Amino acid sequence: MINASLLFFVITSAQIGVGIHGFQNVVYDSAKQDSWIAVIVSFIFAHIVMFIMIKTLELYGGTNDFYGIHIDIYGKYIGNFFNLIYMFYCTFAFFAVCKNYIEVIVTWVFPQINSQFLYATLFIIVIYAFTGGLRVIIGVSFFSFFFSIWVLPTLLFVLPYANNNHLIPLLNDLMGIIKGTYAMTFTIVGFEIIYTLYPYVKEKKKVQKFAHLGLAGTMAGYLLLMLLAQAFFSGQQLTKTIWPTLSMFSIVRLPFFERIEIFTICSWMMIILPNLCLYMWATYRGLLRMVKISPTKYAWIFSILVIIATLFVRSRAEINMMNNILSKFAFYLVFIYPFVLFLLAWLKKKMTKSKQQVKQP
Repeated sequence: MINASLLFFVITSAQIGVGIHGFQNVVYDSAKQDSWIAVIVSFIFAHIVMFIMIKTLELYGGTNDFYGIHIDIYGKYIGNFFNLIYMFYCTFAFFAVCKNYIEVIVTWVFPQINSQFLYATLFIIVIYAFTGGLRVIIGVSFFSFFFSIWVLPTLLFVLPYANNNHLIPLLNDLMGIIKGTYAMTFTIVGFEIIYTLYPYVKEKKKVQKFAHLGLAGTMAGYLLLMLLAQAFFSGQQLTKTIWPTLSMFSIVRLPFFERIEIFTICSWMMIILPNLCLYMWATYRGLLRMVKISPTKYAWIFSILVIIATLFVRSRAEINMMNNILSKFAFYLVFIYPFVLFLLAWLKKKMTKSKQQVKQP
């Protein structure tokens, strides 16, 4: 069991991943000058979804997770089918995080190194953390938060080169804001881990508070990065820059450290580590409901399968296609389906309660 206050660190570390490197480019393509507004709107929607997710879990008194709720509502076979879909989503998200991060390393730091060696090195660290159990994963999330907060004050070095005129006119295209909000999907997913983590939290009454604080903390970081990128780059530059956050780092010069973007990319491994561990753990929790398998055996099989899958996605165009597919998948599963699940769970509980009242003399 873990304290509810740790959810703040879990939610922020689950949301801050590889998407932070280049989300400005994707959002600006749709929302233009209103991109920072799209960031705010996306997080407002995320708060609403988080509220519904926790309310669904509360209907079961904190004893059932996402997988158990599926089986209760749909029955064993259909419920496990929906569980498999969610497990596939977690695996897909794990794969996307790995692929995007290794591409950044190969492009910026080690262009001559074999990417399979980098995958193997990364997965050994993930397996080591995962097999330590949930407490170790939560601990990694806690320290990951402090690895990420130094990024924001460092990027304030770009302020002298910022041009506020790049942020106007405001509210120029409402449909563009809606499209920009949708484009944020890949960047802000991760908070759905509450579905599997909720039964392990001690103070259930404080879950809403700290989960929403985690979302608010992430929003503050993404909003600042969006505003900095919009003010630093012209619109044309931003649409052509694949990783705006890393490109802004490249102008930072410190007396004791010249290429700070190289250090940032390497240290980012500690920031994506909770992403990978939490997605692997969520998939494992679902698999345990179907077959009995040890964490170590599962982790090795899972990692080997993902490494094999990376051989089939190589070019930047294929990675973009993969990110787009994951965004669509995540949009329906993370932002739409929770409302359907809450309604079904509420109806099931209401019907069960009515039957019990009828049976009572």
